[in-house]
Amino acid sequence: MLLPPVPTSPFFWLLLACVLVQLFYAVYFFWPFARRAPEASAAAPGPDAEPVSIVVCARNELDNLRRLLPLLLQQDYPAAFEIVLIDDRSHDDTYLYAQQLVQYYPEKIRLVTISRTPDSFAPKKYALTLGIKATRYACLLFTDADCIPATNQWLRLMQRGFAKKDGADLVLGFSAYAEAPGFLNQLIRYETLLTAAQYLSFAWRGWPYMGVGRNLAYTRACFTATKGFASHIRQLSGDDDLLVQDAVRQRQRVAVVADPSAHTLSAPAETWAAWWRQKRRHLSAGRAYRLPDRLRVGTFVLANMLFYLATVVLVFSPNNWVSLIVVWILRTLFVSVVYARLSQRLGQPVIVGLLPVLDAVYFFQYLALGISLFLNRTLRWK
Repeated sequence: MLLPPVPTSPFFWLLLACVLVQLFYAVYFFWPFARRAPEASAAAPGPDAEPVSIVVCARNELDNLRRLLPLLLQQDYPAAFEIVLIDDRSHDDTYLYAQQLVQYYPEKIRLVTISRTPDSFAPKKYALTLGIKATRYACLLFTDADCIPATNQWLRLMQRGFAKKDGADLVLGFSAYAEAPGFLNQLIRYETLLTAAQYLSFAWRGWPYMGVGRNLAYTRACFTATKGFASHIRQLSGDDDLLVQDAVRQRQRVAVVADPSAHTLSAPAETWAAWWRQKRRHLSAGRAYRLPDRLRVGTFVLANMLFYLATVVLVFSPNNWVSLIVVWILRTLFVSVVYARLSQRLGQPVIVGLLPVLDAVYFFQYLALGISLFLNRTLRWK
């Protein structure tokens, strides 16, 4: 029997090394996290006696607030909770709508109005700082105006995260994106799944590095320990991940709540341009991550990008086609199984047959975003 020739191209060995790195992340981080036991249901007894302040920052989000605020008021939570709504320089009818709700629910809803942001301060961080100062309670739960809680158990389950790890100071949740027709929506939800696989599984292993402000909780004491957003108040992005970075530096304890009932659901970008701007803002904060976190995340991303770049080179090398095909098939099957299991664990469905395409497009898009940020670092808030 004739065996295929031993590959001689250094790009094949680069490809193989990249696959081994990907397999390590899948086996050590992603698969164990995806297979971990479900969290206790909201019906089970739990520490639900602590009052909570839900903080929502909104700018020109009237339609979204009309959908979100009733769902927040309907949260099934036995202890007291309040909603602190921050009207950040809106010029629609957000203020009038919020005032009406305050009149109907004076004990539940508090309104903080921002008329202007000091020069060079990040608008959302400044608004959140004032909103946090106005809260009554020690436990703070954050979401965005364009999100909705997946269930009426969201508040209860996220609050229970504080009871983990002998008393957590910060709780990381997951925010999925709503399904919609089109390839862009598939890509957005795949990117969200892959990002969550990293920050949730890394935190579960004891190396937290980021969270998402659409579903994030921390104590007022944690916010004080990090000195709020002081270390990055002039940086447009990072009200969530850079705060987590500062919290870890201050040895704050971090817990993960990944039960689908504790998720929030967000409206995805509807155009490629809107998603591009959103991702540029998100990725720009990565430069301020701690070195170990940059190495851990960067190694995973780099291994995937080099895998595809090496593939492109090897396609033009017929002597390596057989080995390339074998490695590609094995790697694709394994990664697809792991990511499909993650999608089930996080309740973020993906079309398994599209995974190889989504994976390739995402990492080439990631490369393009990195180049874009290197060439032009100008960002803007909505």
